[in-house]
Amino acid sequence: MKRLYSFLCRIEAVVAGTFLVLMVGLIFVGGIARLLHHPLNWTTDLATCLFAWACFLCADVAWRKNVLMSIDIVTARLSPAAQRLLAYCNYLIITVFLVYVIIAGLWLSYVSRARSFQGIPEISYSWITMSLPVGAALLLITTLLKLRDLARSDARTAQLPG
Repeated sequence: MKRLYSFLCRIEAVVAGTFLVLMVGLIFVGGIARLLHHPLNWTTDLATCLFAWACFLCADVAWRKNVLMSIDIVTARLSPAAQRLLAYCNYLIITVFLVYVIIAGLWLSYVSRARSFQGIPEISYSWITMSLPVGAALLLITTLLKLRDLARSDARTAQLPG
């Protein structure tokens, strides 16, 4: 299971990076085409779709690697026990929020299934809105793993003599 998750994490990082590079490339090509008086409106539309997916995928990569911005000016002054309690509370709040986002995102994807993306009849808007529940599910997995690791470190600390 650990190898599968590690593989999923690598694939997620590659896809997120690819989407970011493609998004920038599409915007650049669209700008050059507009400069040459041959606008390619679809480049902006596709870049918007890639942006939605890249946001959530990159958020999960950053969350997993603990590189999200945080302000710890108050929490750093708390006792270690209070810091752990606050970490548990934060993870639980994040978990509840992500479960809500998954449910709301699935509902939004379902109700937008007949809507076409930017007027393109072949592409359903659900392809874009699915970034919400998929991204939230990936973030939820990461959050639950962080919660598990915190609980395991607390269990190890409690078993130490002293």
